[in-house]
Amino acid sequence: MRLRIDLGYDGSGFHGWARQRDLRTVQGELEQALDTVLRTTGSSLTVAGRTDTGVHARGQVAHVDVEPEAVVAAAGRSPESPEDTLARRLNGVLGRDVRIRRISEAPDGFDARFSAVWRRYAYRVVDRPEAVDPLTSGHVLTWPRALDEAAMNETAALFLGEHDFAAFCRRRVGATTIRTLLELDWVREGGRLVATVRADAFCHNMVRSLVGCMLAVGDGRRDLGWARDVFAAGVRDPSVTVAHAHGLTLEEVRYPPDDQLARRAETSRVVRRRE
Repeated sequence: MRLRIDLGYDGSGFHGWARQRDLRTVQGELEQALDTVLRTTGSSLTVAGRTDTGVHARGQVAHVDVEPEAVVAAAGRSPESPEDTLARRLNGVLGRDVRIRRISEAPDGFDARFSAVWRRYAYRVVDRPEAVDPLTSGHVLTWPRALDEAAMNETAALFLGEHDFAAFCRRRVGATTIRTLLELDWVREGGRLVATVRADAFCHNMVRSLVGCMLAVGDGRRDLGWARDVFAAGVRDPSVTVAHAHGLTLEEVRYPPDDQLARRAETSRVVRRRE
């Protein structure tokens, strides 16, 4: 059976999502916990979005394929459903910086990565000294200069739609940098600015590079023309600083209705090319 796992984590103590030898990662911790609770070996998770070192998640989604008998056996005589019992027992094994929110049997055709319609991230920045909160500093970037949110939103408008985001992505062999950016805007909440970034998918460093570009315009070091030229060039520009990881949180992953999951997964696997 395939299980859907909804979870969140504080990325501060992890070297990203993906399993790495001798390093603490979210995938590594969760797979080890699954093997412990289910008394199995070799649990292998597929995730909606592979977050980088230091990036947080509130609405991450993963799936794992397991034997139904193992899930039932792990539940024992609990009056809860086997899935609810598994979630509770995993939370008892995992560290406090990663929490399972829900486990459910996945519908036919579900793939945590390829079935997703979009992912939504938030990037949080505080640019006013009086608004800096030491209790949230691990999740909010402190910026030393005042930011112009109108200029940042004007820059954000350049990136909306389907484009080749090679200027803001770290290239990977065989992977495309063409993405559809569905939403990108900044909203001020007192002394804090929050960017909502939503796309069908993201390539490596894309969100943090876009944020770094907009911050440079927002504090007056660069202008809109510079951002437009960087984007049009289609290659990584060393003048674009990748924003710090700790300000970024994966907030939500959205999937289509159950009867469209398999088709969506099939479509997502097609690598987009430049026309």
